[in-house]
Amino acid sequence: MTDPQIAAGPLTPQPSPIYRWVVLIVISLAMFANYYVYDSIAPIADILKSDLGFTDANIGSLYSVYSIAAVIVLLLGGVIIDRYGTVKSTIFFAAVCTVAGILNAVSSDLTVMLVARFLLGLGSEPLIVAITTALAKWFKGKELSFAFGINLTIARLGSVSADWSPTWAGFAYKSWQGPLVVAAVIGLLVLISAVVYGVLEKVASRRFGLGEAGETDKLVLSDLFRFSRSFWFVVLLCVTFYSAIFPFRSFAIKFFIESWELTREAAGQYNSVLPLAAMFATPLFGLLVDKLGKRALFMALGSFLLMPVYLMMAYHVAPLWVPIIMMGIAFSLIPAVMWPSVAYIVEERRLGTAYAVMTLIQQIGVAGMNWTIGRSNDIFQASAANPGGYAPGMWVFSILGFLALAFAIMLRREETGPNAHGLETITAGGSKN
Repeated sequence: MTDPQIAAGPLTPQPSPIYRWVVLIVISLAMFANYYVYDSIAPIADILKSDLGFTDANIGSLYSVYSIAAVIVLLLGGVIIDRYGTVKSTIFFAAVCTVAGILNAVSSDLTVMLVARFLLGLGSEPLIVAITTALAKWFKGKELSFAFGINLTIARLGSVSADWSPTWAGFAYKSWQGPLVVAAVIGLLVLISAVVYGVLEKVASRRFGLGEAGETDKLVLSDLFRFSRSFWFVVLLCVTFYSAIFPFRSFAIKFFIESWELTREAAGQYNSVLPLAAMFATPLFGLLVDKLGKRALFMALGSFLLMPVYLMMAYHVAPLWVPIIMMGIAFSLIPAVMWPSVAYIVEERRLGTAYAVMTLIQQIGVAGMNWTIGRSNDIFQASAANPGGYAPGMWVFSILGFLALAFAIMLRREETGPNAHGLETITAGGSKN
């Protein structure tokens, strides 16, 4: 699941701070429900395998097809949002997400589920783009990184709720379908929140003279050759980091059950540590980076923490909570620094293209890695009877961690040289250390 990106847009005149924070909470609730629907597959991965005969490659495909849809949407260039505006598009794409959640719960046929997940990708990614655009409109020049962190906190609560669903919604786990019905019901909140946000925007337009949110993320091919090396290092860091985190989460609960012999409830709780840690730590890291700068250095630190965790889990070299906490810190730190950093590297008129390029390459990486790990698990017959079959896939994840650290170091070197954009020096308010 793609984390939201930060785009640019003017903020004049200004409504009251309370109004701004109400808008933030409302649009973040749409993200909460959206994240829940996305993550609703992981807690039932082993049930899909035992009850419906799905392979790990099939389960990986349920995530990969989402990312493929996201790539298609990005290549279309935001046509719908450009034509109908941010508010109408937000409601439309929210409706697509809600329908996808319902469709995913009505059939045990793999093809139907793949179609549902494809629809979710078509709706979810442009919804995130529209919500991010709105966030930038309301908070640029103010508490930008902090607002971004709060948005992620609420959104990731959806992931935490999905991971904990075997505990609080145990009544639904009598079959594969019950948890997906719960997800479909929660998915209604995506549409409800989008409608409420539309009302708030209309009121703001009437009272404060605010227009539509700024231009949304879309791909302009001619701009690809104008980006700096710092930008491309951030893109490479993005694709390696997210390709290591989200595909792991796709199979983590199944892995914890079969390799660590945890109950479904405990496995879900361990998996929830990643988004749960990010809920609290991301806003704090955002504030810290706003105060200190040193963005490339912080990204290198997060990558360093990520490198060993997969092998620690594969070979049980430490209690499970140790690598999970290390991963949780990295999962909180890198996004809080990485996405806002692009606004310092790329000029405002090309931010849409910049974020679209990052997200497109990220989704290609995540799609390929979900399928790769699922296929690896099938080839090496990963199961409760053969937990060692998970090790090859964990090695793949670990290699991505090493690559992320290499790209973060390259970014640090670039940003401490003559072509620096201020990632290491700019602090809140635009001052330099």
